[in-house]
Amino acid sequence: MLHEDFMRQAIYEAQKAYSRDEVPIGAVVVKDGLVIGRGYNLRESHQDPTLHAEIIAIREASKNLKSWRLTGCSLYVTIEPCAMCAGAMIQSRLENLIFGAWDPKGGCVGSLYDLVTDNRFNHRVEVIQGILEDECRELMQNFFRQKRLRRG
Repeated sequence: MLHEDFMRQAIYEAQKAYSRDEVPIGAVVVKDGLVIGRGYNLRESHQDPTLHAEIIAIREASKNLKSWRLTGCSLYVTIEPCAMCAGAMIQSRLENLIFGAWDPKGGCVGSLYDLVTDNRFNHRVEVIQGILEDECRELMQNFFRQKRLRRG
């Protein structure tokens, strides 16, 4: 499968979040061409600040592999990850991060910081950005536009 195919699966997860009135971010973890973890934001519905799409997908992948080490795995996520999620990627030893759209207000994989490629950490993650960027960005923009309209 191509990067776009896995990103479409992450977008599908983001749409689940959107339908639950959660910030529409979705993620999938892939190993050897198979999705082994999925997630979408649930922090509003569960009132848990750690329930980001990436964390949920990483937890599911770790459970499926029966290991906290996600060596050889790639994470596809619709939006540039925050500091917490970037830290989880380093700690889980993910090999690759592929994301869709930049997050200039909270992204820590190039926008505000670049945690996953910082040589001071004991592990670095290879990054590919801009996969289905327009679709990922539009999903977020539409969500927040709808939120503003409902608030009036």
